[in-house]
Amino acid sequence: MNTTSAVTTSLTEYGPLAQLVDMGGPVMIVLIAIALIGVVTFLYLMLFGAFYAPRYSKPLRRLVAQWQRAPSETRAKDTQTRAGLFGRTNPLMHLLVNTMSACQTNPNIAAVRETAVRDAQSALEPFEAPLKIIEVIAALAPLLGLLGTVMGMMEAFSAMAATEGRANASQLSGGIYEALTTTAAGLVVAIPFAALAAWIEFRLRRIHKTINSTLVSVFNIMPVAEPVITTDNAEHQAPTPSPATRDYTLSNNPRFAHATG
Repeated sequence: MNTTSAVTTSLTEYGPLAQLVDMGGPVMIVLIAIALIGVVTFLYLMLFGAFYAPRYSKPLRRLVAQWQRAPSETRAKDTQTRAGLFGRTNPLMHLLVNTMSACQTNPNIAAVRETAVRDAQSALEPFEAPLKIIEVIAALAPLLGLLGTVMGMMEAFSAMAATEGRANASQLSGGIYEALTTTAAGLVVAIPFAALAAWIEFRLRRIHKTINSTLVSVFNIMPVAEPVITTDNAEHQAPTPSPATRDYTLSNNPRFAHATG
């Protein structure tokens, strides 16, 4: 029991964290805290993204191919029913199934597009907050290192002023050492988190592009409803354009040219 207490006390007083705090001063505590927050945020983002990130899987590729062949005969709900637990956690699965089902039943295609855009944006929102936290850490770490540098130099010049300019190197070394340590620590924290933020943003852009291209593939081909012509207005009924000549592209509407906004 006494040995365990002695080891714990030794780690607390002379462990790596205590040494860093002794070298860098109070600013080092803040740098260590934000580094731990960044690591936890990154791990959460990776675990959450492994299960809930939109993925264009093979069942979805087959579903889109079937939709492009015969949109009126596509049974999107069946694909979702056959999907396993991992497939059902895919937001893109829900987005495609809901969009295809709405296109088959709702004649207001503009409202279906609005809903698809809103759902696509909602699928990416859970990843924006962790990315922002990592970006803030990457931006704050060098500033905190600079703050530690200023505080260390102030301590060094304060020691020089106390001795009326007769301070020796040993008296000045403490403040200068603290200044250089916090600068290095700030850069050590900022560089990897800046790289992680750039990588995460690149991944989100690819997911955004995947969702956009998938929705465009769905909206380019729509189920054709047969016109109801009565004997009273048959002579005045305008001819219905054939599927070959009908324009289903989103490029003509600038609001939906980018399907996810």
